[in-house]
Amino acid sequence: MIPGRAPWTRRTLTALLPLLLALLAALAAGCGKPGSPPVKGPRADTLPHYRVDTAFRLPESPTWTAAKRRGYLIVGVKEDQPYMGERDPATGVYSGFDIEIAKMMAASLGFAPKTIRFRTIASANRETALQNGQIDYYVGTYTINENRKKLVGFAGPYYLAGQSLLVRADEHDIHGPRDLDGKRVCSAAGSTPYQRIQRDYPRIQLVGYDTYSACVDNLLTYQVDAVTTDDTILQGYAAKAPGELKVVGEPFSKEPYGIGVPRGDNALRLALDDALAANERNGNWQKAYDATLGLSGRRATPPPPIDRYPAS
Repeated sequence: MIPGRAPWTRRTLTALLPLLLALLAALAAGCGKPGSPPVKGPRADTLPHYRVDTAFRLPESPTWTAAKRRGYLIVGVKEDQPYMGERDPATGVYSGFDIEIAKMMAASLGFAPKTIRFRTIASANRETALQNGQIDYYVGTYTINENRKKLVGFAGPYYLAGQSLLVRADEHDIHGPRDLDGKRVCSAAGSTPYQRIQRDYPRIQLVGYDTYSACVDNLLTYQVDAVTTDDTILQGYAAKAPGELKVVGEPFSKEPYGIGVPRGDNALRLALDDALAANERNGNWQKAYDATLGLSGRRATPPPPIDRYPAS
């Protein structure tokens, strides 16, 4: 007790308790998980709104018909990719460019935002989730390639990315994949970047996890020397921790992002192609980019031509 001051009373302590709890909460929020970049993303008030086409009908699509009957869409996404697809652990809200693409597609299909249920699906489980009907479509840095077309369908592409490298800010010897012989490099198991490193750079010690956030944690704690995946994803992590992380070198692949749909549901695939084209023309695509991925400092590249490939 301070000399000359009356002792604390129970009433005084009770009055101060809310202030102390608020202070502790603020301190806890600043601590976070060691090694993890802080959660920050698009502001809700800057995101575009998409007109819901209430007259839309697609009875020839079994996926759309099932979703309409149940009253909501189930959309597969990522939850650990800053500015692309990220879930706020405090609120459960998803945000990012892929999330906006998913929302504008839903509006074109006649579904309001409140009738979308996002489901986090790891890279290695995307095809299975679409084949088993766990999700109606998937938007999550999903590269279109011929092998995947044998398993699922793709609308788009809606963006063209490229594989690159994320390193610690104090790293000066890594500029590309040829500088990684004998080094430990992390990527998401089952992803296209993981398979490319495994195939084209066998001298690299490849480490695989379900999520890129686990890879970034390992990079920040010096357990791996680099993280590799699409530059869109890496730029997001670098933007969140600019003093600790950086993207190096030039992209060494082309990754056309598509919207995954159940294979054989060509009606849904083509309807999503139409929706993408319409939202590119009316400016929604650019608005969505500026409010999300554009915040990472990455300059927008024009969306690539849509590939309306024939049914197989």
